[in-house]
Amino acid sequence: MAFDHQSFLKNLTERPGVYCMQDQAGKVIYAGKAKNLKKRVSSYFNRSQDGSPKTRVMVKQIENIEVTVTHTENEALILESNLIKKHKPRYNILFRDDKSYPYIFLSNQHDYPHFRYHRGAQKGKGRYFGPYPSAGSVKRTLNLIQKLFLIRSCEDSVFANRSRPCLQYQIKRCSAPCVGLISQEDYQQDIKHAALFLEGKNEEVITALTEPMQRASDALDFEQAARLRDQIRSLRQVQEKQHISAEVGDLDIISCVMINHQACINLMIIRTGLHLGSRNFFPHYAEELTESDLLRAFIGQHYLGNPRQQIAHEILLSDSIEDSAAMESILSEQQGRKVKLKHQVRGERAKWIAMAKDNAQIALSQKLASKKSQLQRFDALQQLLEFDEAIERMECFDISHTQGEATVGSCVVFGQEGPLNSEYRQFNINDVKAGDDYAAMQQVIHRRYTRLVKESATLPDLILIDGGKGQVGVAKEALAELQLTHIPILGVAKGPIRKAGLENLILALENRTISCDSASPALHLIQHIRDEAHRFAITAHRQRRTNSRKRSKLEDIEGIGNKRRQNLIRHFGGVQGVAKAGVEDIAMVPGISKSLAEKIYDTFHTS
Repeated sequence: MAFDHQSFLKNLTERPGVYCMQDQAGKVIYAGKAKNLKKRVSSYFNRSQDGSPKTRVMVKQIENIEVTVTHTENEALILESNLIKKHKPRYNILFRDDKSYPYIFLSNQHDYPHFRYHRGAQKGKGRYFGPYPSAGSVKRTLNLIQKLFLIRSCEDSVFANRSRPCLQYQIKRCSAPCVGLISQEDYQQDIKHAALFLEGKNEEVITALTEPMQRASDALDFEQAARLRDQIRSLRQVQEKQHISAEVGDLDIISCVMINHQACINLMIIRTGLHLGSRNFFPHYAEELTESDLLRAFIGQHYLGNPRQQIAHEILLSDSIEDSAAMESILSEQQGRKVKLKHQVRGERAKWIAMAKDNAQIALSQKLASKKSQLQRFDALQQLLEFDEAIERMECFDISHTQGEATVGSCVVFGQEGPLNSEYRQFNINDVKAGDDYAAMQQVIHRRYTRLVKESATLPDLILIDGGKGQVGVAKEALAELQLTHIPILGVAKGPIRKAGLENLILALENRTISCDSASPALHLIQHIRDEAHRFAITAHRQRRTNSRKRSKLEDIEGIGNKRRQNLIRHFGGVQGVAKAGVEDIAMVPGISKSLAEKIYDTFHTS
């Protein structure tokens, strides 16, 4: 039954708020905000306006619209951002990378502190420097601090147990405070200089180092004077590379570029006049939108609702955006200080926006070139397998274990845009004979597609199995049980000498082996997805094996809770003591009956 929009609009309020459009399954497919809900929602159903193809397709899928009225437009803006992050509607602009930004943390709880990488809640007592656009930029900065100021990089546990200087001291990357080769006062002075460096106050550091360099020279301590001279020289070189302007302060510069309906947003981060680096974002569902639309969506998803994130005092934009005044108001309230959004700038600021736009242009061009190459590999695979229809989605499975221990199955998913990491799945295998790869593969395939069928989820156009005819055969049986025999299965078996490029490709539907040139783009795509499935399976297996080996056998015995387990370990001095004890000895532990003691004994003495 089609959505009766006329009845719905007749009673819709004209107040500000947020609307969520839902499909037949009740899933939110679009979330938006409006100053006037009735006017905004009506525009989607106005036949006199020819909407974009995407809008027309979306409107046909609407089965219900939920409306939330807010007191102000600002409240609607915040709620819209939260709903998009929560539901990830298919027709909204989406930015996948919503990880928190990394910082450099300096603890004040240690006599000889050190700078370290930090991501997440800022609960530690000390100072945080950043944010940095990527983990790589943090690590480069930490490496620079070591080189310039000889600050230790070791963990506190290592620091407390050193008896002689480590290699970092030998290569002049540490002053060896662990063994007292530098006084606490001098080390704290180095820490102070390093902190000033991170704040962009290089000139203060250079001034502070110039005087002791002169004193050392006057005292004929030429070795110390030369060390300080080299340190000042290195600081000036870094300053020339990183420094933008002493007057610039903190800036976020955001630019957007579109090519062939694909978009890239570049965020350039400047703190205290230092260019900390940039980060590229590639939004989903960017077709038929403008740069202004994308910038507005980015600011909403990137900044709003994240009070812990430190936002620059000024945000420079390559284009103007709708609701800029409301955005400024919300961001200022969130930060507890004034935050300005600007797009019409001159002089140096205009050059920085142009620089950010160039970065976005280069990144998007590279991505499009990579995507073109990926599409060519998909086309080559379609031709190799002689399929009539294009391959748009593939899933690959692998099994990993160590002599039957902690068996894990992996499923990785590839689309024409590359790996779909969020759709990867791992399966813990428990109810099959140890080392039985065939049974494990059959279970994984059955579990995976039973769920997809129940959820009416998207099925792949091709299933790849890391294995030969045996694994392909059991996968085929599992699909047959679910009446999914139309999905082709391709087995990827290693050749006689297990060398890449000599794989045997087994197409299950036609029960034939396909030969392929080692230089074929199709084989390169198969190897890519096969290797990714293998990597994901091994990672999951190692984690499960580590967890299982940390687990005590006592935890698997019915009737043994935390208190009884603690009594047993305390009485016998550990799990090994329990394993060596007899039934009578175990029964002497408080809370352990004779029958439970026999069960514990049998657990440790039966294979």
